[in-house]
Amino acid sequence: MKSVDDQAVSGRSGHARRCGAAILASVTAAGLFGLSAGTASADTGGTCLWAGAPHAQGTTVVAGGWNFTCGSAVDGSARWNRGSSANRAGTVANPGAAADPTGRFSAGAIQPGTEYTDYCVGEQLVSGSDAVYEVVADGAGLRWRAVGPIAHWRFDPGEGHIPTAQSASRCRMDPQY
Repeated sequence: MKSVDDQAVSGRSGHARRCGAAILASVTAAGLFGLSAGTASADTGGTCLWAGAPHAQGTTVVAGGWNFTCGSAVDGSARWNRGSSANRAGTVANPGAAADPTGRFSAGAIQPGTEYTDYCVGEQLVSGSDAVYEVVADGAGLRWRAVGPIAHWRFDPGEGHIPTAQSASRCRMDPQY
């Protein structure tokens, strides 16, 4: 046994010490930089993003007839928590699920679907604008996930459901010979 600052330390081989030091450095770096395994997020400083605008922890916004409060997920990342229904107009921009949410929305945000969320089942086009979508974190980052019909979204006056302009020809499959 060796003594380091009056603490007994068992002797290890040089390889074991180097591996242990590398692991300790990795864990320390992950702690310092707030890295978490499995999810990626553009949130910084504990703020939540809604349509690219940052909102501080504890802030409540109104969108689609619902209150959303900026809070924290179990892993410490910022996320929107949907609360009670709101009987007032939206307080934030609601561009819809029109692009990759990374860097624009935090997990928990909900938006009406758009052509971006259209998809094909065989040769049939399924309109993404007929549903509402929530931002969810997965191993690769953030993505939109359908969470209900468009009827769950209350549009502000002057806004409304925009049906997809795409056609099923987008879904035509190449013949397999």
